[in-house]
Amino acid sequence: MSVEVGAGEMVALIGPSGSGKSTLLRSITGLQTIDPGKGTISVFGEVVQKNGRTTGAVRAARQKLGMIFQQFNLVGRLSLFSNVMLGALGRIPGWKGLLGLWPSSDKQLAMAALHRVGVSDYAAQRANTLSGGQQQRGAIARAMVQGAKAILADEPVASLDPVSARKVMELLVELNKRDGFGVIVTLHQVDYAIRYCDRVIALKAGQVVYDGPSTGLDTKQLIDIYGPEFEDAFWETKA
Repeated sequence: MSVEVGAGEMVALIGPSGSGKSTLLRSITGLQTIDPGKGTISVFGEVVQKNGRTTGAVRAARQKLGMIFQQFNLVGRLSLFSNVMLGALGRIPGWKGLLGLWPSSDKQLAMAALHRVGVSDYAAQRANTLSGGQQQRGAIARAMVQGAKAILADEPVASLDPVSARKVMELLVELNKRDGFGVIVTLHQVDYAIRYCDRVIALKAGQVVYDGPSTGLDTKQLIDIYGPEFEDAFWETKA
């Protein structure tokens, strides 16, 4: 496949399970290597993968990419504040982070990020005592503290109730529109992709089968992507 996403875009990746959505996100960050001889992956103009190997530029690229996972990837026994502070690890020696010797400027940044995403009241609470929506907003705050320029969100609302899911999607849209974050988000909820994202890239069996405005998707195209059962499933979900 060949895909290019510009700075500041809000892009949904959709497609059936196993179509390659998560693999694509993990490949962008270098968490998964592409097959040898299958081209290159560039992030912010720097080649991070080539010929099945990551390059020396991948570490710097990861610092600019905030990765949000379906299962939040917070350390349950740590406070929400400590989890968010982990986003600053790339800026200080590892031993300082291990001892919790965070610069005061980063502490202020963490609290501002928690306030921004609406969970500052839970800063001292252990992460594993929080709801899924609160944890996911904490994960977004961690990406903000990291200093990321773009967010890659892998099914960030799949484990959330509908109200929490909408709040997380609205937060991603706000970061995109107000702060200029580029956002690539994988979604199983096609209605969320259409409602919240300007552009949709649809994958099927590892191939791009649609790449265009979310308003350009129609029922026929979605049936082609997901199969003939899609229409009934989609309208049942909407109802």
